[in-house]
Order: sequence, then C-alpha cells, then structure tokens
Amino acid sequence: MRALPLAAATLAAAFLLTACSDDDGGKDTGTGASASASASAKSGGACALDELGVQVGPANAAPAAGDTGNVPVTLTNKSGAKCTLDSLPGVDLIAGGNSVTVEADPAVTARKTSLAQGASVVFTLTYVRGEKGSDRSLAVTSGEFSLPGSTKTYPFKWTYGDVALKKDGETPDAAVAGFQEAGE
Repeated sequence: MRALPLAAATLAAAFLLTACSDDDGGKDTGTGASASASASAKSGGACALDELGVQVGPANAAPAAGDTGNVPVTLTNKSGAKCTLDSLPGVDLIAGGNSVTVEADPAVTARKTSLAQGASVVFTLTYVRGEKGSDRSLAVTSGEFSLPGSTKTYPFKWTYGDVALKKDGETPDAAVAGFQEAGE
C-alpha cells in the first residue's frame, strides 16, 4: 500500500506548485510598470507611445499651393513584446495656438494590427498645400498624434507649408490613413 501515500504526496506537491507564482500581484516592480501591464504587453496588449520608436518623415512635401503631399510616420516596437494597435491614429495640426483635428481618410477601414517586437508600421498624413497667408489656408507650425485608445500625444514640427482648408473654411484638407506594415 506504499503507492497510495506516494500518490497523495505527488498530488499535494502539485497543489503547492500551482499555488506558487512569480506574479507580484500587480505591484510596481520598480520599472514603472505593473506586473499585470507587463503580462498584458506580453500577450499583445495595446501599444504605448513610450515603448515605440517614432520617425516622422521624410515627407513627400507638396511643392506648391494645390499640390498634395504625404508625411509618413513610422512606429517601431521597442517594448520587447508584441503589442496591438486597434483602430486608427489621431492627428491634430496646430496653427496660431489652435489645434484642428485631421479626419480619417474615408477610404480607410479601421483594423486591428499586431506589432511584433522590433517590427514597424507606418501611417500617412496626406494634405493639400494651401496658399501662404490666404484665409483659405491654415498656417500650420506643428502637429501631434496619438495612438488608438490613448490620450498621450507625440508632438512633431511641421515644415511642409500651409495646409489648404476645405470648402467649409475650417476643416484642413488633409486625411490620415491607417496602419500598414512597413514596406507594404
């Protein structure tokens, strides 16, 4: 009957090991991130701006009023874990201290994009250059963007000239495209 005590000991050891965990209960580990946030990132949680490398440009700037230009923004996952971008980025253009939201390209459908460690995605801001000093143009000096589901913004300098306004005289003639894998 030696098998029964051995089986009971093995079962008890299994229960004890199951109850043990390396998890610190979500407490701050000194890195500024909680264990639950780290676990979320490892399982494909939302990408965070402070864990991404960001490159704005080089742009295909519109050379003259009425021409169209493109400003690519490349994001590289430097977090050490897979993360997810679910929807579209938010972009604002800033002129004279006022912030104006750039609408999403109507041809773009929001989608969920997974970004592996070290991988990059690009989104593009397309704009129509406005006539400098015109009341039908926005004298943009900077911009900022945010990731889906986040309010944290990344500021960038705008050196691509004025942006034309749509017929309503208030909305910038610009659009934001969705995330694409770099090289697509």
